[in-house]
Amino acid sequence: MKREVLSIIDYASRFVFSSKKTFVMSTTPATTPSLPKQLERLNDISSNIWWAWNNDASWLFRRLDVGLWEDVNHNPIKMLNAVPRSTFNAIVRDERYMAVYEQVVARFDGYMTSLGTSWFHQNHPDHVGDTIAYFSPEFGLHESLPIYAGGLGILSGDHIKEASDLGLPFVGVSFVYQQGYFRQRITQDGWQMEYWDNLDYSQQPMRPALDEAGNEVMVEVELPGRSVAVKVWRLDVGRVPLYMLDTNVPENAPEDRELTYQLYASNSDVRIAQEIVLGIGGVRALRKLGIAPNVWHMNEGHSAFMILERIAEYMDAGHDFEKASALVKAETVFTTHTPVPAGNEKFPEWIIDKYFPHYWERMGLNRESFIDLAREEVSWGNVFSMTLFALRFSSIRNGVSELHGEISRDMWKDMWPDRHVNDVPIMGITNGIHTHTYLARRYKVLFDKYLRQ
Repeated sequence: MKREVLSIIDYASRFVFSSKKTFVMSTTPATTPSLPKQLERLNDISSNIWWAWNNDASWLFRRLDVGLWEDVNHNPIKMLNAVPRSTFNAIVRDERYMAVYEQVVARFDGYMTSLGTSWFHQNHPDHVGDTIAYFSPEFGLHESLPIYAGGLGILSGDHIKEASDLGLPFVGVSFVYQQGYFRQRITQDGWQMEYWDNLDYSQQPMRPALDEAGNEVMVEVELPGRSVAVKVWRLDVGRVPLYMLDTNVPENAPEDRELTYQLYASNSDVRIAQEIVLGIGGVRALRKLGIAPNVWHMNEGHSAFMILERIAEYMDAGHDFEKASALVKAETVFTTHTPVPAGNEKFPEWIIDKYFPHYWERMGLNRESFIDLAREEVSWGNVFSMTLFALRFSSIRNGVSELHGEISRDMWKDMWPDRHVNDVPIMGITNGIHTHTYLARRYKVLFDKYLRQ
């Protein structure tokens, strides 16, 4: 019994210690290693996630030191900063390495400059000037950038990679998390222990986003009694930019700096503040960057507050609420994921009262009409449903498989009481994958030989 009590105490103390927040991490942009002139393009390749789905590119880093490559969790920037100069001096005399290096550089340059011959440009030339803004709270791009938890992030990551390959006019909007989603290990006594790793920005392929005048982009969002500053970072995923929002800046109070600290906070106040930053702050960030999307895609309901900002923008331009709502709906796409009621974000009325009085006034609504935009009755009272809100203000809605589309139509059929469940306007689009991310090199060669047109 004594041993069990000590184990619990040990577990609890380690959990408290591991979850303690500290802001003594680097939030400066990626460092640029000093490389021999013959290898200086490794810096360009390491600064674009393109390398992660091109086996020969990742081989260039792994070949420098296989053991070190594992130690740095396959992070090429960290790898280049850790490799001694003597290794670089030796590798430039390796004819095979240099031949692969030249091939990878040529392929990277060709990829980045061939947008005009991409699938989208060839098949949809009339829409080349359009822009799709894809909002998601997480993007699973590679294990060396732990800003994702699971399937939602992997889907987002695969979408943005495929958008790059196809040449879609696409931008991503998300967060950069200082600690991301928790990791876990099991103690000798069988207890699960969660812990978080601090993200060192200087070892990641990200840099401050710049506006058209070359200034670093910062926006503000309003939270109860204060404004919160949001810094915008840019990460290149092939030919597509991912803009990541960050509140860990000196202008903010400590509790607001923590808003982008961890993925999927359990505290309701933190959670709604995060979603305000993502939805409303994300719209403002794109405006500051000079980006005017034609299509706004919400990957799950976490970013649905973007709808409020865009309705308010149209109303500021002179439209009434009904017209502004119709314009927003026509431009909006929504993908729902979790097919159980408990997995769809809901906020109690009291928290909406706390965070949104200024918004319903800006939109010419009162409290009741504002909550009616997404009111859902549950066993413990009325709530503001983010999924219902997103469904109501989208013109295209989809689940992530044919079966999920069927389940979603049944889940949300009450929104369309005059329709048969089969006619509820939520389609099923089966998830695909970004094939090159998951194929081994030999399979890629095989597929290219027999399947590439």
